[in-house]
Amino acid sequence: MLVVVALTLAFPWGGAAVARRLADRLPPRWACWMLAGAAVLLAGGTVSALVGLFHVPFLASLEQLSLTRVREEWPAAVPLAGAAGAVMAVQLVLLVRRWVQHRSLLKRAWLSADEGTGDGDLLVVPGTDVDAFALPGYRGRRGRVVVTSGMVRSLKPGEREVLLAHERAHLAGRHHLLSAVVDLVAAVHPAIRSLREALVFHLERWADEEAAAVVGDRRVAASAIARAALAGSAHGRVAGYPLLSATSGPVPQRVQALLLPEPAAPRGGVRRAGVIALAGTVVAAAVAALALAYGLHEYVEYAARQLIGAPSGCSSVWGALSAWFGSGAP
Repeated sequence: MLVVVALTLAFPWGGAAVARRLADRLPPRWACWMLAGAAVLLAGGTVSALVGLFHVPFLASLEQLSLTRVREEWPAAVPLAGAAGAVMAVQLVLLVRRWVQHRSLLKRAWLSADEGTGDGDLLVVPGTDVDAFALPGYRGRRGRVVVTSGMVRSLKPGEREVLLAHERAHLAGRHHLLSAVVDLVAAVHPAIRSLREALVFHLERWADEEAAAVVGDRRVAASAIARAALAGSAHGRVAGYPLLSATSGPVPQRVQALLLPEPAAPRGGVRRAGVIALAGTVVAAAVAALALAYGLHEYVEYAARQLIGAPSGCSSVWGALSAWFGSGAP
C-alpha cells in the first residue's frame, strides 16, 4: 500500500515533464488546454492519494480495530495518516491564500483602472509607468484592456494595434481562467509549478498568434512585442493571473516564434500523440486511484482477520463504507 501511495505522489514529477515536452510540440491553443488539463489531473491524483492515506486509521476503526492494536502491528500507519492530514491542511492554506491574493490584486487593478479614460474595451491610464495588460471582469464589470500613457508613447501606431490585439485575445479567449486554475492547483504539488510557468509562455504565444493574424504581418507583431517588453522592462511588475500582459513570459522565444511561419494545425500524428498523452495521463491517474483503493481495502481486511479474526471477504468493509456515504451496501 505504501508503495502505491509513494508512486502516486511521485507521479506528478514525471507527468509534468511529459506534459511540458508535449506542449512544445503543439500549437499554442492546444498546448494551453493540454497543460491545464494535465495540471488538474495531476493535482487530483495527489489529493486522492493523501485522502486515502489519511483515512487508513478511520477505515480500521470501522472494523472495530483500536488504534493501539493498529500501531502495534503497523507502526507507520497512524504517523503517515497524520502526515497526510498535515500536508492537506497546508495545501488548503496555500490555496486559500493564493485565491485571496488573486482577488486582492484584481481589486487593486480595477481601482487603478478607474483613473483611466477611453471608449469600448480600452482604458488608457495616465502616468509615466510603461505597462499594458488584460483586466478580467470583476463584480459584474466586463473585462477591459488597460494601457498606460507611457506604453502608448513607447510604441508606433502599427505596434499599438498589435498590443491591443494581443490583450484582446487574452480577454476573448478567457485566458485568465486557465491561468487561474493552474496557478491555484500548483499549491497541491511542487511539480505543477513548472506547468504554471509553461502555461504562461503558451498563453502569450496564443495571444501573439492572434495579434499577428489581426495585423496580417508577423514581423510587425514581433517588433511590437519586443519593443513593448523592452520599454516595460524597467517597470518591474510581475505579470501573471489575473493580469496577463504582452510583456510576460520569455519574450525572446516569443519573438523568435513570430519570425517563423505560422504554426500549422496539428497533423494526424501530432493530434493522435496529444490524445494518447492525455488519455495516458487519465488512465495512469485512474489506475493509481484504483490501486490505492485496493491497497486500503486489503489493509483493513487483513487487519480484521489478524487482530479480531474477522472472516475474509469484502462485505463488512463495503457495508461500513456504504453506511458512511449513505449509499447502501452493494
